[in-house]
Amino acid sequence: MIFVQILVNGLVLGSLYACIAAGFSLVWGVLNVINLMHGSFIVLGAYLALGLYLSIGLAPWWSLAVAAVLFFGIGYLIQRFLINRVIAAPVLLSLTLTFGLDLIIQNAMLYVFKADYRSLKLDPALGSLAFGSVVVPVDRLIAMIFALLLTLALYIVLRKSRVGRAIVAVRVDQGAARLLGVNIPSIYAIAFGIGTAMAASAGTLLALTFPIAPVASYAFLGKAFVVCVLGGLGSVPGAVLGGLLLGLVETFGAYALGPEFAVMLSFGLLILFLVVRPQGILGRWGFE
Repeated sequence: MIFVQILVNGLVLGSLYACIAAGFSLVWGVLNVINLMHGSFIVLGAYLALGLYLSIGLAPWWSLAVAAVLFFGIGYLIQRFLINRVIAAPVLLSLTLTFGLDLIIQNAMLYVFKADYRSLKLDPALGSLAFGSVVVPVDRLIAMIFALLLTLALYIVLRKSRVGRAIVAVRVDQGAARLLGVNIPSIYAIAFGIGTAMAASAGTLLALTFPIAPVASYAFLGKAFVVCVLGGLGSVPGAVLGGLLLGLVETFGAYALGPEFAVMLSFGLLILFLVVRPQGILGRWGFE
């Protein structure tokens, strides 16, 4: 039954990875901007969940609503007044800008929160559910469910809402979208705001599973990058499949080789996909 336990652990972890990567994939696919601040927004969301739980006892899966609204506004303003100024420039310029902004956020977090790792421990603990010999902590199960619901909500917004269809239209053909009256700068800002909100919301859920520290942002950014490449740029279902694939590879790899090989396996899988299928599982040629 150890195989089933590892499989369940991989699915739980993969669901969180999918939630991490969905917003990153959206921004990269629509704006053609590799947002290096994504990992820091995840960590800030985790700190927000920790702060709300310690101050008013709000459970992390409810604090994601606060994180989503707050960080949508932050992301919207950052794109509208900073990134939008270099959006038409070569990718290296926007990459440098997000790198510089991330350094500012990183140093601010280190000043406010220090470099110590912190954990969010629920009191009382929710315990675990046992299905035969398979044991799943309730808090991780709840985090998995909310991560999948959040990712599903993003998919529905992109497919069913007027703004979502405009975002997809800009991604597919910016020129045609402009001719149809779509306000491109506004859509860019909304898409970046949604990506930022997704990152912070995922961070509130990750606080239940991972230790929190400013330096953890680089690890989360790396996971988002790998999942984005595996699933395909701008594809929410692709992010889900890529996240689940990465979660399963890491959990089975950790069991077979040891947890210290998780990063090697992640980027080994990334290199394999770049060689064999660079557009990702659900990506299509022509989207950059």
